[in-house]
Amino acid sequence: MKTKARDRELIEVMRRYFGAKAERAELRTLLEQARRATGEDIGRFYDPRTNAAYAEAILRCHALNGEMRALMDRAQDWARQEAGALESEPGTQHQDASSVRPDAAAGDRQA
Repeated sequence: MKTKARDRELIEVMRRYFGAKAERAELRTLLEQARRATGEDIGRFYDPRTNAAYAEAILRCHALNGEMRALMDRAQDWARQEAGALESEPGTQHQDASSVRPDAAAGDRQA
């Protein structure tokens, strides 16, 4: 299968996204186990200013959330650009179904 450079970029973005998601899930599991073991209130436990023991892991979760948002924004930008490229290709006319009048479509079938 042939892939374009832009497609490979998207694959790399998504690979990084799912890697960050897996790391975040692992950290969240560890943090939640620790919180339950201590019986600490959620708000207090997840505040890195009041929980020095887990501050690094809490901050890493926040950083991973930000990274995931940025990566998903890049993937969405890629999708918009690909959709725009498809619409601008000669011979391809994509019409939004909501812009077609039902009577016009029925008229086309009758002709």
